[in-house]
Amino acid sequence: MAALLWLVGGVLLIAAEVLSGDFVLVMLGAAGLAAAGAEAVFGQTLLSVAVFAVVSVALTAVARPALKRRMLGPAVADNVAALVGVQAVVTTRVDGHGGRVRLRGQEWSARALDATQVLEPGTAVTVMEISGATAVVWADR
Repeated sequence: MAALLWLVGGVLLIAAEVLSGDFVLVMLGAAGLAAAGAEAVFGQTLLSVAVFAVVSVALTAVARPALKRRMLGPAVADNVAALVGVQAVVTTRVDGHGGRVRLRGQEWSARALDATQVLEPGTAVTVMEISGATAVVWADR
């Protein structure tokens, strides 16, 4: 009877994973299935609890991070985050208060990261961050 409870609990946890998508419940569900197997073979509740504990910790600590990396893939910078580190060219004098740069073929408002820097047109700069609609740049000297 205890093996059946472990089995039902494991299946319910795996089914609940569909709603969470965080790969935790599936690990606990697999541990529940392992505990059900241990209970069915050995018939000792303490042993099945130990199997559940060991398998759930092992799967959560080892298998879950690897599975998340594989399923989710590397983080891809998009939108504004993709512009950080990109080269630009000053089109209108840039200082700590403002100016303009050409960034990926588009004209952007810009300001110097170092308020004391004055960047003349034609200077190559690197985008250090995007603040609102303003590229904060640093000279590539």
